[in-house]
Amino acid sequence: MTSSKSLDYQEKLSQAGMMIGVGKSTRRAYGFDEIALVPGSITCDPEICDVSVSLAYHKLEIPIFASAMDSVVDGKMAIAIGKLGGLGVLNLQGLQTRYEDTSEAYQAIADCDNEHFVELMQKLYTQPVLESLVQKRIEEVKKAGVLVSASVTPNFAEKFGPAAVEAGLGVLVVQSTVTGLEHKSALGQPSLNLSKFTKKVGCPVIVGNCVTYQTALELMETGVAGILVGVGPGAACTSRGVLGIGVPMATAIADCAGARQAFASVNGVAPIIIADGGMAVGGDICKAIACGADAVMIGSPLARAKEAPGFGFHWGMATPSPVLPRGTRIKVGTSGSLTEILMGPAHKDDGSQNLIGALKTSMGTLGASTLKEMQEVEVVIAPSILTEGKVFQAAQHLGMGR
Repeated sequence: MTSSKSLDYQEKLSQAGMMIGVGKSTRRAYGFDEIALVPGSITCDPEICDVSVSLAYHKLEIPIFASAMDSVVDGKMAIAIGKLGGLGVLNLQGLQTRYEDTSEAYQAIADCDNEHFVELMQKLYTQPVLESLVQKRIEEVKKAGVLVSASVTPNFAEKFGPAAVEAGLGVLVVQSTVTGLEHKSALGQPSLNLSKFTKKVGCPVIVGNCVTYQTALELMETGVAGILVGVGPGAACTSRGVLGIGVPMATAIADCAGARQAFASVNGVAPIIIADGGMAVGGDICKAIACGADAVMIGSPLARAKEAPGFGFHWGMATPSPVLPRGTRIKVGTSGSLTEILMGPAHKDDGSQNLIGALKTSMGTLGASTLKEMQEVEVVIAPSILTEGKVFQAAQHLGMGR
């Protein structure tokens, strides 16, 4: 049965005049490669640009969350990112909590050929998650004096969340491919009640992922501190191919940022919007902020760091799924230290290093001294922005042609 909300939405689309065919209304959505940021009449020095972001009662000096992926974040990586001012998110259902010593598992993944890696991962991830390791990994990061964050799927939030907070967790991420307010189970089991959970767990909760205005607005009403935006854009994610779902990131961020604005107009404050996935270079991060994100969660750019645990490989969170893998393993290589990738100096000409320097320089060029001001800059639809005048770079595989 079609809901009244669905009917209202279809009616609005129909009024907008866009149709796939008779009986199916639609709208246009945009990705990062189709938009550009427009400078105005004011500029400022990058040195005075403030890129800090507040998450509930925590403050991050840089708006960077490292994805809760085993190829990106382990304890050492979380500490390193924390000391640079960002936030590394541990995967509490990954290799770190299944194996006391993870070295053999990581090496096996790096050594495996492309034909058998999914089968190998499915085998490695059948090892049960140990609650003792959940607590141990969090305590290891906590001892380094940085904010600790970790991710769980909704069905394990009640089981691992309280124990993680007791061990010193500062921010809990409740994450799945798509998160809605309601889940109907074939087994009749009750789903996670986000409103009750956020009140009792004892730390700020980030929830995701979503891509629409209405869902974001409803999730905000549960008391979460942040919303992850993005379905399927990640470099190692195959959800868009396997499931056919997703919304290009520029539109998804703008829609959810609109929900934040509406929520704040009524409540005074609102959860932060965190763009999750699809950002490979500094320009993508700049565009994400300009579309309305308060921060970004990135994976593949950080998987290239010398400190990353994946030996130059990066894989999707759903790759080990025993029934329907929705991720793959890609080789990203090792390009530099974490400091070089985030803070510079850059030794690459493709925008993959000094991501914070790129953000500050973009902000200065646009006259935005804060992230809030960056969210207000003009954005234009520009499908030729990455190809216009770049014939030689494309032909020689340099810079933007890589």
